[in-house]
Amino acid sequence: MRPRVVDGVGQDGAVTTHGEQLFLAHIQKNPINRQILQLAPLLGVSDWWLTAGALFQTVWNVLDGRDPQAGIRDYDLFYFDDDTSYEAENAVIVRARELFKDLDADVEVRNEARVHLWYEEHFGVPAAPFTDTADAVDHFAAKTCCFAVTSDGLGNLTSYAPHGYEELFARRVVPNPVLAPREVYEMKTKRWSAEWPSLSVQPWPTDVP
Repeated sequence: MRPRVVDGVGQDGAVTTHGEQLFLAHIQKNPINRQILQLAPLLGVSDWWLTAGALFQTVWNVLDGRDPQAGIRDYDLFYFDDDTSYEAENAVIVRARELFKDLDADVEVRNEARVHLWYEEHFGVPAAPFTDTADAVDHFAAKTCCFAVTSDGLGNLTSYAPHGYEELFARRVVPNPVLAPREVYEMKTKRWSAEWPSLSVQPWPTDVP
């Protein structure tokens, strides 16, 4: 696929075009990512992005010289639809199951407009409705996870990286205490550290409940 590089902006406001180029090159070394990005425009949903572990874990694998698919449990595909009914989301999930049936991977498709309906039951804290898919990515438990990539029908890629790429390439996991509770962050980082020992995990800030 042909990456269309869009300037990323880090927390310090610096343009990180080179970081984005490297990021897109790394994530495409995972053949599952390439196939999802090629097929996903056919799903017919709005504001869709491949996100989470499919991306940052692929980068960790590339940096560590491992199989790009190693340790990746599933591939998250987020989209945003104002129809928050279970039936509407399930219809998309059924279509995705057929679309991605030949991939040797578990593709998890979720409407991020529905997250506030079930988040508290799953994680113990309430969530306000997200405004779009990028807003959902902004609320991941770690800043080092806040990445997303989408593609158009021509194979041009666009990435979203609200915190830039420096921490990702340095293998530093930084907490993002805006929604997910501490237990979620610590559970995730415990597994990640076991799978990717080269990681440096920053502790949850003590001034956050």
